[in-house]
Amino acid sequence: MKGARRYWVLLTVLAVVQAVGVLPAAADGMPSTPAPRSTPSTPSTPSTPAPSTPAPSSTPSTPSARPSPAERSIGIKLLDAPQNRRDDPRAQAYIVDHVAPGSTVERRVEVSNASSTPMRVSVYAGAAGIEKGQFTFAPERTPNELTGWTSLDTTELELAPSATARVRTTIRIPGEAAAGERYGVIWAQTAAPADRSQNLTILGRVGVRMYVDVGPGGEPPADFAIERLYPTKARGGRGEVHARVRNTGGRALDIGGTLALLDGPGGLRAGPFPVKTGTTLAPGDAGEAVVPLDAGLPDGPWTVELTLRSGVAEHTTRATVTFPRDPGGAGAVEASAAGSGNLPTPVRVGFTVLVLGALSVLLLRYRRRRR
Repeated sequence: MKGARRYWVLLTVLAVVQAVGVLPAAADGMPSTPAPRSTPSTPSTPSTPAPSTPAPSSTPSTPSARPSPAERSIGIKLLDAPQNRRDDPRAQAYIVDHVAPGSTVERRVEVSNASSTPMRVSVYAGAAGIEKGQFTFAPERTPNELTGWTSLDTTELELAPSATARVRTTIRIPGEAAAGERYGVIWAQTAAPADRSQNLTILGRVGVRMYVDVGPGGEPPADFAIERLYPTKARGGRGEVHARVRNTGGRALDIGGTLALLDGPGGLRAGPFPVKTGTTLAPGDAGEAVVPLDAGLPDGPWTVELTLRSGVAEHTTRATVTFPRDPGGAGAVEASAAGSGNLPTPVRVGFTVLVLGALSVLLLRYRRRRR
């Protein structure tokens, strides 16, 4: 009997360990699913056509009260991406890659003239950075290290009305390049007719972002944590949900996603509502993702289900919130369980296999001793 009790105690301990390793943990603002690691690319990796997507950014070089005709009439999009990033939506719109020093990256972009008149378009690489949670564009043709590595097979295009042209971009990484991620933009730019009364020429440009990480070995993981949620009310009475997000990985992130409102007053449901675009986080940075809601929704309480993603990294969190009555007020937040455990799926599977194997061995030994 004593031997049997000893084995049953061991079985109980193992069952507790298995439960801790497998069962979801309740947490406020913790990520719900692990972020898959990106597969490192190599210079010889073949590319596949990227889906047709709108230009990821459009920024006038000179501030103006209204968009110039040039801004409304030219476009640019990425045409291809590495096969090992075919499941990464960021790599379909931006040049995203991890390469070793001495490697070469090649991509094609397509520039289009959507106007009814011929246009002369300049194509060039410009510097960019990440500041205060935003991807920032340097003025005009400001260079940086990445633009110095970048060359184009053509820099001036004469586009007929409704015509398109393809430009090949080549990024040659020096063998002595230091590790780290660099940022830039492939710009397509055209000038609107000069405003003689103001002595100004307004420039319009659209571009494809570049996120190029240099380093030996595999790619740094891309991951983030949702640290907390809080509801607010904007001017005009429209509710907003703010999420504080921290980049816990080694690559820059462009945060997007959706939010659903569940279990509201009278059983109401609303959404999904898209996350406001524009939040970009460098490794180690923290910032806010904001979700504007429809006007006229009751203050709650609501169960909020927020899913944020950047590329293939995705996390979901849930909480019960009540919006403030007045703009500028603080709403109430009550934590609830996250959608799934905070341990990666392979770890949970490993726990399960080990525990089941240990249980089988112990039961077999116990039966043999009884005989």
